[in-house]
Amino acid sequence: MKVNGALVKLLFFGDMTDNSSTYTSNSKVAADTSTREDVLGQLDLSAVIVHYQTPDLLKKAVESFKQFYPETPLYVVDNGSDSDVVDQVQEWIGAQSNTQWVRLPKNVYHGPAMDFAARQIVKSKYVFFLDSDTDTKEGGFLERIVEHLESDEKNYAAGMFNRVNKRGFSTNNSSGELILQTPYMVVHRALYLQLPPFIHHGQPTLQNFREAWVKGYQLVEYPMSHYIDHLWRGTARKTGYGLGWRAKLEYILNKIGV
Repeated sequence: MKVNGALVKLLFFGDMTDNSSTYTSNSKVAADTSTREDVLGQLDLSAVIVHYQTPDLLKKAVESFKQFYPETPLYVVDNGSDSDVVDQVQEWIGAQSNTQWVRLPKNVYHGPAMDFAARQIVKSKYVFFLDSDTDTKEGGFLERIVEHLESDEKNYAAGMFNRVNKRGFSTNNSSGELILQTPYMVVHRALYLQLPPFIHHGQPTLQNFREAWVKGYQLVEYPMSHYIDHLWRGTARKTGYGLGWRAKLEYILNKIGV
């Protein structure tokens, strides 16, 4: 498999059998999780976490998600982290069920890594993109989201709304564009492939969602923050966005209203 002309190495870790009982000591929660997984097992959905240089954050993101969704396929896409970081990850990721570790040879940044996962790795109907600086607090949301998306063939993606201006900065102006917040969103993969890819940008989904509205597709609002805590720039705070002069220019142009 190649990305940007470079070979991508897929490493598979973890027992792919049912290990859900190892993720909680509470019998009621375990029973509830088992019931949800029976339902989710009928859904065509996979999860993707893009990771870069923050193994401590990734550990919480993966383990908290797997506590509620042990049987949901999860792809952890490492964006060219240093070898010592990868070594730390590999010490524990093998304990996670249905989890595949995909290491990119270099940092292609968040948007392109999500695009790569949607095009080259995931084969399910739906993709749940989850940031690496998140903590899943409750389950049951993926089942309901897919139910909402399935209710109308024009439904494209679901998550929390974010109203932004033409440069992707959040705005209170009612004329702003509605997109989804990237830390936690579910996307219909076949429709995604018909639209502009997620890119390296402060709002990597902006062009994609803009074109989705133009084509008559719909975004579905869902209260993701009720189920998942997000540190907001947890990874960026430690590693930066890597947007360089472009981000500074966008910020200046936005401030002066151009």
